Amino acid sequence: MPEAHPPLDPIELSVVAPAHNEEDNVTPLADEIAAAIAPLSIRFEVVIVDDGSTDATRQRLVDAMATRPWLRCVAMTRTPKGRGVGQSAAFYAGFHAARGRLIASLDADLQNDPADFPAMLKLMGETGADMVQGDRSHARKDNAVRRVGSMVGRTFRRLVIGDTIRDTGCAARIMKREIAVQLPLQLRGMHRFVPATARHLGYTVVEMRVNHRPRASGTTKYGFGILQRALPGLIDLFAVRYMRNRRRPIESAEITRASPAPVTLKSAAPEYAQSR
Repeated sequence: MPEAHPPLDPIELSVVAPAHNEEDNVTPLADEIAAAIAPLSIRFEVVIVDDGSTDATRQRLVDAMATRPWLRCVAMTRTPKGRGVGQSAAFYAGFHAARGRLIASLDADLQNDPADFPAMLKLMGETGADMVQGDRSHARKDNAVRRVGSMVGRTFRRLVIGDTIRDTGCAARIMKREIAVQLPLQLRGMHRFVPATARHLGYTVVEMRVNHRPRASGTTKYGFGILQRALPGLIDLFAVRYMRNRRRPIESAEITRASPAPVTLKSAAPEYAQSR
């Protein structure tokens, strides 16, 4: 006898965005994501993480969810008064709440373009990559000081941790869920090392040019000036290098009397990449 209510198809793609005081952007963002993904005829969800907003961000999301069943709101609960806990922690919460086989991320300020996601999914399928990382460097209109700062930063990243990703600060990316839940994003600043960490875990990361748009509403919440980022960024680099050198493979297998061959307890991750 057929089930009265057959189970829904599994969610193929979850799109996660952290938001702090983005009341004018969250609803347009959700609608832009839906407009980009709906033509692909896959089941998707949009998870927006309210990171300690003091404006109407959360209420706008609650109102929007009434007519958008694919939209979810996750709220950070231990935020400092008037502030959020930060982009890394917000991504961590969103990634672990997401239910999709694949997880995409982007900023909530509408500067990342959701229209890039179909091409990123296509590239992922064509290359067999585990992650597609966005690159906005060709489209940004930075001044000379910021461009030099970016060049210096990329040089240090390459020398210290071997990171060759061109635009590691771009939040637009798509990855397998197994990558997202392994990232140590409960540590402050680790969102800047997502593709580098994925590669060190043994996953394949490819880069793709994506669009970059000027902010139309609100102000930057998670960014700092070059001088304020330089020293903390350098410290973070050496912290990541330290953690990489101490990371060990954690896959295990149970041996039973009936089956002397190893029985893997969970899906095997890619072969562990030894520290250089």
